[in-house]
Amino acid sequence: MEKEKEYLFDKPKNVKRLLGIFYSILVLLLAGDFFIHKHADFGWEGWPEFFAVYGFVACVALVLAAKYILRPIMKRREDYYND
Repeated sequence: MEKEKEYLFDKPKNVKRLLGIFYSILVLLLAGDFFIHKHADFGWEGWPEFFAVYGFVACVALVLAAKYILRPIMKRREDYYND
């Protein structure tokens, strides 16, 4: 019998290690935002973590718009392609 090839993400240990690396980088980037001088055009751009929060809120808004506004417009009957 031929042994099935193992991939990087087949082992839960590797997945946990990779997530730990991602979360560590995220924490370092968020912490570094407090030490970097920003050249803001508007007052709120100088707030700590403004762009992180703005990006998260924009992403959530896009998902909700796609689910509750665009999906009903684009949705077709179950047998739409059978006709």
